[in-house]
Amino acid sequence: MNSDLLERLAALLGPKGYSTDAEILAPHLQEWRGKHQGATPFLAMPANTGEATELVRLCAEARVAITPQGGNTGLVGGQIPNGEVLISLKRMNRIRSIDADNDSLVAEAGVVLAAVQQGAAESNRLFPLSLASEGSATIGGLISTNAGGVHVLRYGMMRDLVLGIEAVLPDGRVLSGLKALRKDNTGYDLKQLFIGAEGTMGVVTAASLKLFPRPHAHEVALAAVANARDALSLLHHMKGATGAVAAFEVMNRLSVDLLIKNIPNMRAPLPGAPLLVLIEFEAMQAEGLRAGVESALGAAMERGLVQNALIAENSSQAKDFWTIRELISAAHKTEGAQVNHDVSVPVSRTPDFLERANAAMEARCPGIRIVAFGHMGDGNFHYTAIQPEGMARDAFPGGDLTQTVYEIASALDGSISAEHGIGVERTADLVRFKDATALDLMRTMKRALDPHRVMNPRVLLT
Repeated sequence: MNSDLLERLAALLGPKGYSTDAEILAPHLQEWRGKHQGATPFLAMPANTGEATELVRLCAEARVAITPQGGNTGLVGGQIPNGEVLISLKRMNRIRSIDADNDSLVAEAGVVLAAVQQGAAESNRLFPLSLASEGSATIGGLISTNAGGVHVLRYGMMRDLVLGIEAVLPDGRVLSGLKALRKDNTGYDLKQLFIGAEGTMGVVTAASLKLFPRPHAHEVALAAVANARDALSLLHHMKGATGAVAAFEVMNRLSVDLLIKNIPNMRAPLPGAPLLVLIEFEAMQAEGLRAGVESALGAAMERGLVQNALIAENSSQAKDFWTIRELISAAHKTEGAQVNHDVSVPVSRTPDFLERANAAMEARCPGIRIVAFGHMGDGNFHYTAIQPEGMARDAFPGGDLTQTVYEIASALDGSISAEHGIGVERTADLVRFKDATALDLMRTMKRALDPHRVMNPRVLLT
């Protein structure tokens, strides 16, 4: 890489704004699960939008590619550089303003999700996005990947929570679009170009985010159900009976059994349940919520939808219920060769997906172990196929199984990526399963904004 460019970038950013030290670079160059290892000659850490703008402009002039990185919590490798200049927005970590009367907040891209949640809470408001990595995931990364989390059922994806965006374009110009408006019918909604674009359209530097009234009542329940069709019926029953369902998560038996096996100090809730359902309820007033939940679960038992159920007695027990769900990914990492999928189908087709995928996996690999869990309330499953016990690791047909899972999801009008994105892992699969006209339009927009492929050139669109 041009040494003159690196000297100019160093002069621009100052001693606190860049690094070439291997020890400082190391945590930025490895994906947290160890699946992707990268390299960069230069880590840039701009402190403000002006520095980010000049940084991108200099790289664009030199035709030097850039990889933006948020909290490095991505799961498809899109944040790991392979020789590009790496931009981290971690120094741009201010909440610029909170307008409680407008139910909005402006945060810079390097603010971690937990800080946004806390800032909203201090103004008696709620920012509802919630996921396991909220202590390290940043707003810029969450926007770039269109993050989902556990409350999509009630509040939507990150796309639904962004009112405006400030972003540096691939040529160094700035899109100043931070107006916190619910209505702005003046042409194309340009912020949507950057949400879910995985850093390929520019560098998000700040965003106006949507806030909500803060619920003051919460209940969390665990229910044992016989199968996915009963779980789907339970979802609609609880939504209709309470009007308060904020999250509806499912966990198959093996996912919980491996949790008990591999995570210390975990106890099995509702032992023997074929499928566990975790339901969170929210209401503005505490009065009547618990009674409503109890009544709705009782009616579900009478209908045969629920075998058994527990309602958390306090916040500590509610946290314990959620811990079960949040540790499932870690619980099966050590179980041998496996392929992981993040697929979505229409909520009405979720039982069909599980039935077809499970049957296809067993037919192709007898004895295969399936961990299926996730956000049934919005149609998103994290579906992992693990080698049978006793099978040699190199005999596991992982790639073929992945294509089968994607084919089943697509046949059900679903998607090969619900919330994790495409990154560098799924670019070939995107070409296979995405509508050709949609891909052509995506490439046209990429060429228009980034003709020299400066921004994250290996990611999403190849």
